[in-house]
Amino acid sequence: MISTGSRQAVSMAAGWLVSGAIVGAGLFYASEVKDVAKALLGIRTPPAPQASLSAASVRPQTVRPATARTVEIKAGAHNHYIAGIEVNGRRLDVLVDTGASMVALTHEDARRLGISPRDADYTLAVQTANGQSRFAPVLLDRVTLGGIEVRGVQAAVAEPGRLAQTLLGMSFLSRLQRVDMRPGVMILTE
Repeated sequence: MISTGSRQAVSMAAGWLVSGAIVGAGLFYASEVKDVAKALLGIRTPPAPQASLSAASVRPQTVRPATARTVEIKAGAHNHYIAGIEVNGRRLDVLVDTGASMVALTHEDARRLGISPRDADYTLAVQTANGQSRFAPVLLDRVTLGGIEVRGVQAAVAEPGRLAQTLLGMSFLSRLQRVDMRPGVMILTE
């Protein structure tokens, strides 16, 4: 004979298992559930763009202001987000990189901006994909991307030949309200 308390415990355990299975299935099939919900609500999703290796795809992508304080950047080759920014009023092409802790300037781009660190200024030791490098910390007065402007941005200048592309990292991106990713588009909101 099974006691009433045991039946309740078994019933409760079964309820938790069913609930866990429903949550697990929802997480596992979240994308499909979202697609079905969009279809039922009549929301259309454009197809994801295909990566292209043409010469045009490695150029900076058009930065289109969606609103006065939102900017959309289309993915380029290999789904990289290349954009044109202005630093203190001078234009640079950058790779938008959420994995970079700060704005990292190539030595050449820093010189174009009028920034020329001395050897003694390279005080930051940074581990990069190409090994350890030294960087010189700097403060950028103003960084502008489309309709978004951020003042007082911490940055670092790489030693000559140690960085191939200037990176727009988290010292800029973390100052924004949102950074969203959608298929083929990065959306920045000030």
